[in-house]
Amino acid sequence: MDTYIFLQQYWWFLVSLLGALLVFLMFVQGGQTLIYSLGKTESERTLIINCLGHKWEFTFTTLVTFGGAFFASFPLFYSTSFGGAYWVWMAILLFFVLQAVSYEFRSKANNLLGKKTYEWFLILNGLFGTVLVGTAVGTFFTGSKFLVAHANIANLNGNMTISQWDGPAYGLEAVLNPINVALGLAVFFLARILGTLYIMNAVDNDRILSRSKKHLLYNAIPFLVFFLFFVVCVLLKDGFAVNDAGHVFMEPYKYLFNFLQMPVVAAIFLLGVVGVLWGIGYTLFSKSMYTKGIWFAGAGTVFAVLALLLNVGWNVTAYYPSISDLQSSLTIYNSSSSKFTLTVMSIVSLFIPFVLAYIVWMWRLINKKKLGLNDIQAESHIY
Repeated sequence: MDTYIFLQQYWWFLVSLLGALLVFLMFVQGGQTLIYSLGKTESERTLIINCLGHKWEFTFTTLVTFGGAFFASFPLFYSTSFGGAYWVWMAILLFFVLQAVSYEFRSKANNLLGKKTYEWFLILNGLFGTVLVGTAVGTFFTGSKFLVAHANIANLNGNMTISQWDGPAYGLEAVLNPINVALGLAVFFLARILGTLYIMNAVDNDRILSRSKKHLLYNAIPFLVFFLFFVVCVLLKDGFAVNDAGHVFMEPYKYLFNFLQMPVVAAIFLLGVVGVLWGIGYTLFSKSMYTKGIWFAGAGTVFAVLALLLNVGWNVTAYYPSISDLQSSLTIYNSSSSKFTLTVMSIVSLFIPFVLAYIVWMWRLINKKKLGLNDIQAESHIY
């Protein structure tokens, strides 16, 4: 295999892995939407928020790392999507800023807006942050309205704009496609499932645990409906394939064929789905209060999302297709950084396992003991 092609595929794998980890870490956003469902008193809500507050920076850091890795490895996607569909990305950024502000100021003495306002900011972040991210990723399979003119990069005397959005909605038109919305809602309910499972694993409070099991079922049903709708639609629809000459064309059942032609990726996807279902099912139907479901469902989430992103990027597929002009569609080959840049970045990426080991160590250190109401009262700093 050509070295440059290997580097492009390697970096799509890393970006996909970061995206998968981000979806898993959105259990924080999902848990935030359950503040009033699982916490019926102010002390219980404070317990839940502090339980999630110990992890919100992991999610935020992963989001920033995901965006940075995408920018460095596939800059044309970054300039096309973030520069064109900016209303969607600005909305996502706004709701994540609300999250950071809320954790910082909710329990500060004499804060301007009061605790309830910051709690609702957290709920809004959990709702719109997950739905918008899922809807935006849905366009990888359904397409967006943009135009790319590579020749403009050499036009020193005229228009040097490489890409531009085609239409006045600037990304908001994605909500008009039911496949995109289905993925957005699937991510939302999955985040609530993961949030519930994480709270069950990290909190020492019988009342919250009993409510959590009930709400796990409430969220599992709509998740399965929206996720199955998305998967069936994607596997049966025409996909954006690329021929040997680099031209994009519509191929029937492209994403289904991608799984069949990449059996390892298909196996990872199925393993991920089984992991999520096992984490949910065993927690729901266990006679005792089972609290380890987050690890099965969390690992399953990472595997399933990783496989979906590999499906849409590998096997000569346009990962960011244009429905305004097929030949403007972006692939990992026509949108990546130079060979030199990817090579240098690949050397740096060798440090990733050490970073992951540090994260795992810190996670275990924070979660060494389950959090109870007495622990909140003894804390010197609470969210």
